[in-house]
Amino acid sequence: MRAGFPDFRLGTELATSFTATLTERCGDAVERIPTPQRLVDWLAVSGLAVDSCTTDQLELARELRESIHAAATAAALHDALPASAVHVINDRSVRGRAAAVLTPEGRRQWRLGSASSVEDALSVIAADAISIIAGERDGKWALCASPTCRAAFFDTSQSRTRKWCDMNTCGNRQKKARFNANQRKNATGARTGTS
Repeated sequence: MRAGFPDFRLGTELATSFTATLTERCGDAVERIPTPQRLVDWLAVSGLAVDSCTTDQLELARELRESIHAAATAAALHDALPASAVHVINDRSVRGRAAAVLTPEGRRQWRLGSASSVEDALSVIAADAISIIAGERDGKWALCASPTCRAAFFDTSQSRTRKWCDMNTCGNRQKKARFNANQRKNATGARTGTS
């Protein structure tokens, strides 16, 4: 990753990995695609390499990201999907010319239009979001239990009881906070003679 920028959070679902380019939404937000080049970088590590990105295309991407997050949050809360979010997701989905192709190893890969445009990549992300939000995949929407994160994530665990968008970040942070609180409580109890 480029120096000076926070690392990307890459999960198993393209659409939710894309929404994770803005983290700590209810705390000190961390923007992981602050520049057009960072979006190019994220798309490349996500298998959607593009040649370049303009400031306008970055804004289209951020609008899609926030629309996916809004729709996923509504789905997790069993609320109606916001009409404006649905409009943006559908708009980005139909704008691109990407096609799924089969690799010799038997894996699906996306082939973007001849210009390798950002719009093509965004259409793939939007289509991924549509398939998840429409219930075409086995799993359920949930919101991260971290009070500063609250990211919408797609829980594909066997029990469907995941609490954290990412165990390595939000989950570990919360576990560490609980551990430290218990340590302080035990230390206070030992000093006062109570446990």
